[in-house]
Amino acid sequence: MFTGIVEELGEVTAVENLGDSSRFRLRGPLVTEGAKHGDSIAVNGVCLTVVDFGDGEFTADVMAETLNRSSLGALEEGSRVNLERPMALGDRLGGHIVQGHVDNVGTVLERKPSENWEIVKVSLPADLTRYVVEKGSITVDGVSLTVVDAGPDYFTISLIPTTLALTTLGIKQPGDPVNLEVDVIAKYVERLLGTDGKESAR
Repeated sequence: MFTGIVEELGEVTAVENLGDSSRFRLRGPLVTEGAKHGDSIAVNGVCLTVVDFGDGEFTADVMAETLNRSSLGALEEGSRVNLERPMALGDRLGGHIVQGHVDNVGTVLERKPSENWEIVKVSLPADLTRYVVEKGSITVDGVSLTVVDAGPDYFTISLIPTTLALTTLGIKQPGDPVNLEVDVIAKYVERLLGTDGKESAR
């Protein structure tokens, strides 16, 4: 489990196409400190398993399902990525509960800079609309954020200088894809109520 508090802005150093999967090598000196084979590291919000590591880098295999359901397939050598290690038991939950299981991919629609922050508008796939509410939580490229405005096919987020400087959201431009993970609690509530989206769709 993750919290959506990015620890490090890493970099893709190599991408190997394996046909029905890809192997990524990523640089992240902080998140690889004390890493072991089989550990999990979130890359742009996607939970990946460490296969190999050394010299501040780690390797992870990405299956076709992950490539199809996330924006990782668009990564190339030199791409910057958000990195986070799993939360240790007893740590503070600084963001919100993040599984590292991407629900869908959105697109940055526009950016509105202000003096001390920036409003970013992101497209919202129809299958996620019912889970996104004003002032609720959403994970964008692995970053835990608060929804400012929730529209029928979009949402907006407000980014502080720290987020702009220390995550990929500071460099994403209109047209760029972003990984989205909605609050898992909303999905559990929906399932327990037995609606599966039917009530909200009326």
